[in-house]
Amino acid sequence: MPMIDALWPEDALTREAEAHLIKELTDILIKAEGYDPANPIAQRVSVLNLHRPAAVFVGGERSKAARYRIIPSVPEGQYTDESRRALVRAVTEAVARAESRPYEEVAPRVWVFPTEIPDGTWGSVGTILTLADIHALLAGEAERSAGAERLARRRREKARMTLDATVDVFQRASDRLVACQSA
Repeated sequence: MPMIDALWPEDALTREAEAHLIKELTDILIKAEGYDPANPIAQRVSVLNLHRPAAVFVGGERSKAARYRIIPSVPEGQYTDESRRALVRAVTEAVARAESRPYEEVAPRVWVFPTEIPDGTWGSVGTILTLADIHALLAGEAERSAGAERLARRRREKARMTLDATVDVFQRASDRLVACQSA
């Protein structure tokens, strides 16, 4: 159930290229979530909000070339490190195709910020939907537990990062204490 906020200037692309890019970005994000882009339910619940900046400045000067900012948001647990990397690459490639320019020329002007919405804070149809609810909607009720497992996997990853950071803090403090005692 992706939500995409996309920002680019009004005249960045032709209408046809823009329409194709919007559809391609939607399909890319559905795939990054692990669903089939051909799934009509996934398509119906995927929303892209196109924002038109009046101007874009780089280093305090108006940018001469179009710049793109794509913020794909999904429920917590939908991304893995690998899917985030693949998503950023695929989005950037899609923008390059839309501009009909080489990837290397377009990539520096494309910013992609994959974002996870914390579980229990995704509101739709007048209620809060958890990742398990969303996964059941898109993959079938029999797959509800897989949604819960995706969330559990992500939370284990976050817990490991917190634990690693905590160990690092204590190691540095211990190293400083030893250095002070040796001095």
